[in-house]
Formats: sequence, structure tokens, C-alpha cells
Amino acid sequence: MKGSVIIVFIASLFLAPFIGKSQNVGIGGDLQYNFETNGVGIGLRASIFPDRKLSFTPEFSYYPGFNQVQELYIGAAAEYKVFKVSYFNFYAIGQLAYNDWISYKTSPELGAKPNNLDLELGGGVTTNKCLRPFLEWRYNAIFREANMRLGLLYIIGCGGGSTSPGESSANCPTF
Repeated sequence: MKGSVIIVFIASLFLAPFIGKSQNVGIGGDLQYNFETNGVGIGLRASIFPDRKLSFTPEFSYYPGFNQVQELYIGAAAEYKVFKVSYFNFYAIGQLAYNDWISYKTSPELGAKPNNLDLELGGGVTTNKCLRPFLEWRYNAIFREANMRLGLLYIIGCGGGSTSPGESSANCPTF
């Protein structure tokens, strides 16, 4: 069952570019660092922009076995653009996700279990360009741990390399 959920989720990330032109969609990935476990992970995401301030982002993250904690996350986040400075958008983010804690048996934590719920809150900064680097800080309210994400998002069908402050392209959602 769990394998089927993962396959469907990853397939949906890669099918995001084919959602019709009425949607503004981006797809990308990131590197992650968990401060409490000193773990390094990778992530994939698709972003759907229904308007200039809000985006919905299905996400997949994996912390491989060379880390102290091996786990994967499958969930969805909502991003809300709070303010803009020149080419940079600053946003708040909240994510609800399923956590598969693969290495839970080796944890010294009492009550460790393989299937968990994850709630992350945080903030980030990105650009208005078609190729958007981003930096996020998140706090996991359930496991009480913080992580940082550095990544890149490409806006599908975005015309040109960037948009100027105050301008927008029909194909590039900007704040």
C-alpha cells in the first residue's frame, strides 16, 4: 500500500506540467538539512499557483540511510507571499505530510513508530524569475525539529528569463 502511494505521488509531480495552460505550474527539487539530526535529504515538488499570492505544493522528501535518521515524507504545502522587495518574494509556508520513519527501531525515543503525521511551519524567499532559486526554513511542530531547504523551481511555459519588478507575464505568476 505504502509503495503504491509513493508511486502515485511521484507520478503526479512529473505529470504537473501537463495540467492545462489555465494553471501556472512549476516543478523543482531541493537539498535539505535537518539541524537536530544533522541529516541531509533531497526533495521534489510541484507548485500550482491559483493566484499571485498563494501556491499549493505537493512535496516528496527523503533522508537516505547514511543519516542517523532514515525517513521519507509525502505531503502538501501552502505558500502565501507576504511581501516583495525588488525581485525577491518572502513567503510563509505550512505543510501537512505523512512521515515514514524507516529507521524508527534504532531510535532512543520512547514510542517511536514507523507511520507518523508531520506539520511544518516556516518561511522562505524566492525570486520572480522563470527559474526560481528558493531558500526555506521550516519547523516541524510534532517532532520539534528545524530544517533548511535550498532548491530550484522552474515555472512551466514561462516566457523569458525573468520579469521586472511591478511587471508580470501572462505565463509567469508574480507577486
